Amino acid sequence: MGGIPPQRIAEVFASEQDVYLRKHALSLHRVGAGIAGFYGGVPMHWMRDWPMPFPFLVEEARGATLRDVDGNEYADFCLGDTGSMFGHSPPAVAEAISCQASRGLTYMLPTEDALAVGRLLGERFGLPQWQVATTATDANRFALRVARAVTGRPKILVFNGCYHGTVDETFVRLADGRAVNRPGLLGQVVDLTQLARVVEFNDLPALEAELAHRDVACVITEPVLTNSCMVLPEPGFHAGLRRLTRDTGTLLLIDETHTISTGPGGYTRAHGLEPDLFVVGKPIAGGVPASAWGFTDEVARRLDAVRSTMLPGHSGMGTTLSANALSLAAMRATLEHVMTTEAYAHMDRLAAMLASGLEAAIRRHSLPWHVLRVGARVEFVCAPGPLRNGTEAEAAHAPALERAMHLALLNRGCLIAPFHNMMLVSPVTTDEQVEALGRAFFEAAGQLAAD
Repeated sequence: MGGIPPQRIAEVFASEQDVYLRKHALSLHRVGAGIAGFYGGVPMHWMRDWPMPFPFLVEEARGATLRDVDGNEYADFCLGDTGSMFGHSPPAVAEAISCQASRGLTYMLPTEDALAVGRLLGERFGLPQWQVATTATDANRFALRVARAVTGRPKILVFNGCYHGTVDETFVRLADGRAVNRPGLLGQVVDLTQLARVVEFNDLPALEAELAHRDVACVITEPVLTNSCMVLPEPGFHAGLRRLTRDTGTLLLIDETHTISTGPGGYTRAHGLEPDLFVVGKPIAGGVPASAWGFTDEVARRLDAVRSTMLPGHSGMGTTLSANALSLAAMRATLEHVMTTEAYAHMDRLAAMLASGLEAAIRRHSLPWHVLRVGARVEFVCAPGPLRNGTEAEAAHAPALERAMHLALLNRGCLIAPFHNMMLVSPVTTDEQVEALGRAFFEAAGQLAAD
């Protein structure tokens, strides 16, 4: 697995578990048997996906440093799996939250902040029409509903291995060349393949064949596959995707939930993509739950036409807490003061430094691994690369080896995401923290590679 014998992986993982237990006596006492009152012992089941024997209790997080109740400090490169990509409690966001908290949290009416946010979203991401939702999953659901409404088509198309939150129709995959429901879906009673087509990322001929049916309302895609071992687009892929969708009357939705790490306007702005619909979530409000979805004037015109023929009723878009006053205040502060060009320049420099350090360690230990980077987002893959599509990404996944690496890094004071070896650099990450992660990675990889 990744060039490491399974027995060696098991030995290292067991050794690192012992280290973790010694360092987290208080967390073991308080959470080791699960937190009372919560199903599975945690408030949200993903908290069980960390590689440690039990999750530690967080005492506080500031900037890019996290401290647990046992007094252990970590250079945080997980940053809430992108939710705190710009650091924990950026001062401008904390001040905006504090100010709004005394004036009410939600009214189902706009605030002065809404005037600024609408303008800022358009300036930054290049689309003229916007709505605010609570999560990127919500935003994707609403955007897909609009796509179906304005095209009159029933299906969507996704790429194998994609990530779009918990949108039902995207939980499909390719198996032996045909679309099937992803395994493990709880309570799934509808065959999702009836509403979705699936092709491999970077495969333009397959995309053309599926769009030729002209029943696809929208292609929804990340600019880069991220919820797997990372897959970059091949030269010409995005241009071909845009050409084929336009030729077949299919709308294109770009989901920047993870690739907002690329730059101030995301991967879309940095690479001149031209989506009809656009979604951004997670860090857009500095850690407060919020997302935004935008669309072109042409989509807005067609949506107005459809709505003019409908009787009043539930649109299926929006929730009561969407665009609440607190999230708008935090979003404005993030867009104005946190997601700056200067911040991204700092993030990009340190991410390049991190990627270079990881690559050097991999070469030094003669491991068949590779490193990828999308702006401030860096990942190592425990297999040769580059990977071309979701099938290759799934085959490159090495769960036992990755768990051992994650836990070894954690015990050396560096926290990375529990999913897919992902590391984020924030505007407040320091050179020293990046150097510390490089040293920890070198030691952990060397420990695994040793005979």
